[in-house]
Amino acid sequence: MAVRCQFENSTDIGVFSKLTNSYCLTALASSSNFYSVFEAELADVVPIIHTTIAGTRIVGRLTAGNRHGLLVPSTTTDQELQHLRNSLPPSVAIQRVEERLSALGNVIACNDYVALVHPDIDRETEEIIADTLKVEVFRQTIASNVLVGSYCALSNQGGLVHPKTSRSELDELSSLLQVPLVAGTVNRGSEVIGAGLVVNDWCAFTGLDTTATEVSVIEATFRLQGQTSAAVINEMRDSLIDHYA
Repeated sequence: MAVRCQFENSTDIGVFSKLTNSYCLTALASSSNFYSVFEAELADVVPIIHTTIAGTRIVGRLTAGNRHGLLVPSTTTDQELQHLRNSLPPSVAIQRVEERLSALGNVIACNDYVALVHPDIDRETEEIIADTLKVEVFRQTIASNVLVGSYCALSNQGGLVHPKTSRSELDELSSLLQVPLVAGTVNRGSEVIGAGLVVNDWCAFTGLDTTATEVSVIEATFRLQGQTSAAVINEMRDSLIDHYA
């Protein structure tokens, strides 16, 4: 099920949250609305952790993680690190990363098995990603964009990538990741998928501006309602034909 929400007045919810199969991070908000949307879907399944990273609320862009681990930038304070350690499940490793490209959420896209990273990331960082998250790491671009974390969202079921990704690039990324990929948008045409969408294997949260068509593509891509992407694409085609007929 894909749920629409917003953080205060922003529909870029992926900037203020990080969702995996074993935990969810949310930024500290002035009202509890944002938190309660996650609480309603996830409360009995995974811990939802209110936190700041380096004193800021952009937790989704500064961190990268999956069910095995969480990577945070070197600017994370000791207090924040301790709070995360206390709140995360014991099986999740947490690691501070000394990396020039410190917005880790923008430069790393991963599921529980594979990570795509910015081509210029340090060799040591690449090794830390592989060890902490227990993934295979590939240096990659998406539609010529080096910020792979900003322009795609991945789960173990599928992935949504930048709408200008070519067919050959989709096939190449798909075979690397071993999951089906779909080129699409969120928040009524936004190309910055990572900012408008957070997803795990059984639910997704997307910005309030996301259209019904975008939601159905998200649900099909990540198999959130047991429907195949082919069925949704045919349905979209039918609705377009009806519209123009």
